Amino acid sequence: MNLSKKLTLTILILLVFPFLAAAKTSEQDNSSSFQKRNQLIGYMLAKQLPTIHFSDKKMNDEQARAAFTLYIKQLDFQKRFLLKKDTDELAAFTPYIDDNLEQGTNSLPDAGFDILGERIDQVEKIVGEILGGPFDFNAADSLETDPEKLMFAKDLQELRERWRLILKYEVIARDLELEDEAKKAKENKSSETLFQEAKDKVTKRYKEIFHRLRQETRQDHYDRFFNAVTRAFDPHTNYIPPAGKEQFDISMRGSLEGIGALLREDDGFIKVDRIIPGSASAKQGRLQAKDIILQVAQGKEEPVDITDMRLRDAVRLIRGPKGSEVRLTVKKADGARDIIPIIRDVVQIEETFVKSTVLKNPDGRMIGLINIPGFYRDFEKTNNGEAARNSTDDTRKELLDLKSKGVSGIILDLRNNGGGALVDAVDIAGLFLTSGPVVQVKNSNGTVRVLNDEDPEVVYDGPLVVLVNAFSASASEIVAAALQDYKRAVIVGGPTTHGKGTVQTVINLNDNIPLLHANKYDDLGALKVTIQKFYRITGGSTQYKGIEPDITLPSLLQSLKSGERYLEYSLPWDSIAPVAFTTSSEHPLQLAALRNASATRVKGDPGFVVIEKEITRVEERINNTVVSLKIKDMRTKQEESKIAKETVGKQFRLYQDEAGDEENPDAKDSGQEVGNKAWLEEVHEDPYIREANHIVTDLQGKK
Repeated sequence: MNLSKKLTLTILILLVFPFLAAAKTSEQDNSSSFQKRNQLIGYMLAKQLPTIHFSDKKMNDEQARAAFTLYIKQLDFQKRFLLKKDTDELAAFTPYIDDNLEQGTNSLPDAGFDILGERIDQVEKIVGEILGGPFDFNAADSLETDPEKLMFAKDLQELRERWRLILKYEVIARDLELEDEAKKAKENKSSETLFQEAKDKVTKRYKEIFHRLRQETRQDHYDRFFNAVTRAFDPHTNYIPPAGKEQFDISMRGSLEGIGALLREDDGFIKVDRIIPGSASAKQGRLQAKDIILQVAQGKEEPVDITDMRLRDAVRLIRGPKGSEVRLTVKKADGARDIIPIIRDVVQIEETFVKSTVLKNPDGRMIGLINIPGFYRDFEKTNNGEAARNSTDDTRKELLDLKSKGVSGIILDLRNNGGGALVDAVDIAGLFLTSGPVVQVKNSNGTVRVLNDEDPEVVYDGPLVVLVNAFSASASEIVAAALQDYKRAVIVGGPTTHGKGTVQTVINLNDNIPLLHANKYDDLGALKVTIQKFYRITGGSTQYKGIEPDITLPSLLQSLKSGERYLEYSLPWDSIAPVAFTTSSEHPLQLAALRNASATRVKGDPGFVVIEKEITRVEERINNTVVSLKIKDMRTKQEESKIAKETVGKQFRLYQDEAGDEENPDAKDSGQEVGNKAWLEEVHEDPYIREANHIVTDLQGKK
């Protein structure tokens, strides 16, 4: 722990002393340990967050308004319970949030808990009455599926009408699913039978949902309120309750078993944050970051709805023994639903490491491809003086292996690389550069530190293309930015990378309680807080904007609104003074000519033609959020969706067959493990790698 952090925590402990005395007095006034604990957590957040957080944000009225906005969203994001007058009543607490935190009088979560509880009772009755009555499947009803476009209902009558449409949609959707299942099983069921089954299943599902909602405790509401307070500072600053520590550890370790997806709770939904390379989800291929998991089924059992479920409970349903099947009903970013079967497994560790292969470029020369899934390093072993595997050494090894095979250019694949160890980002960039600055890191106190590549050795100095996408973040953006600024490589990918240019640390709040008082409080949880920001050597931040590629290719991800710029209260882009560095002169980059040549190829590439069509379809679906509730229209829409998926799949397969005709003996005997066979197949089916190969050829010039 550095000196400034020690001083900060020491100051916090001194500040807590008088509050501890006040808490003791409250206890004598018959206050519960529940109240004392939450008073102390609120006080710590009020004092600690502004002190440690990177930004200059203060715990003031502006922050209070931001916290309230986030609080209401997590309370009822889908606008299915609260009325407009409820939100107005709760909004009256907004000006006092900052003062109440410091004074230990947090009344908003209590009021929210009580109001929501009353509405849940009323809505449960409404749902029961609607499901007990008839539906007119031919009525010209429609449903707005995007909660952001809805207002809170003005009264119970309007709320009832909203629920009538929701339930009608769900019964029809379930009816159509059962209809498909009956056809596949060659069962002769009448439409009346299928409709009743659908109704019964939706009724059962909502009984489970209301039962689960009643399991929510007042403490759960306080925890979410505290998280709203922290998220108002930036999206990566969070309050982690004691029970959440278990899930936090899972996201660091345990999620490598089961389906291999990092999950997060976001406004009442369970969202996929990242897919672990080498995991069951990565192998299956259909589950993606940004997907919302709506339901979880164990094999062919009836699915369990996990909307508004606590993350730890959802994780317990999703995880399971190796070899068992879990079926996830997910909502894609374009609004489409998909049922994804995944066979649980452990991560194939080798697939999370750096790997390489040799490709042929169009004129027959050999091109090396290196894939870096993440910037890994075993710090524990390193700190103990033990030999430890790391991404820098593995990348150096692959580079030397490719050079020994006589490659004349290299593609560095950083797509879907969410970051990792900063030291490896600096060192890996240094493998392609002479010594010099790589990235600047600014602390919350304004101190700027320049991280340099200290090694003058250049492991590879030939033509270089770096592939990125919207899921390239943090450390991978540092590498791409440095190689772009030095004009050492051509960066290729979608319109922009993710734009996460911040660093977080986790502080155990229990460590801030003086030892004499430690046994008087239950576990306080932890605080994950943003403490630093990355800047390019040219001075611009990688935060928010991300990295704009030199050559932009069509990407399905461009429609998903993925990245810092789409996250609420994300830290803005800014700049600091640049540092001196010398650009590379080994391979002058004629970017205008490279862009023109690439654009011409992309227009005629069958793979990108398919992608462009799919981009148009996805964007139309995202923009058209109102669905007709006529059963005929819903059936037609379902059939159109199936045909579109099959057509896209067929076009991709045709493209892949064409791309796969080219022999690549070097890939077959390149020493890759059996577990990499799937990756090697994907390499030859990937239009982005194919185009990167062409760009390397352009960099080399004609043979």
